[in-house]
Amino acid sequence: MESTSERLLTPGEVAALFRVDPKTVTRWAAAGRISSIRTPGGHRRFRESEVHALLRGEEPVAEPSAR
Repeated sequence: MESTSERLLTPGEVAALFRVDPKTVTRWAAAGRISSIRTPGGHRRFRESEVHALLRGEEPVAEPSAR
């Protein structure tokens, strides 16, 4: 089971950090550039640690998604 202590960011929060449009963040997720988690309502959320790793220019380790 995943740890619930990791903060999850919305596409808008990620977009503000990268200074891009939220739709760009959604396209990055669809292309596999950044992994996302889907809420029960179908909204995307992004792990804060992965977002900060990308900001630092690091390649995050992609976790396998449970489908």
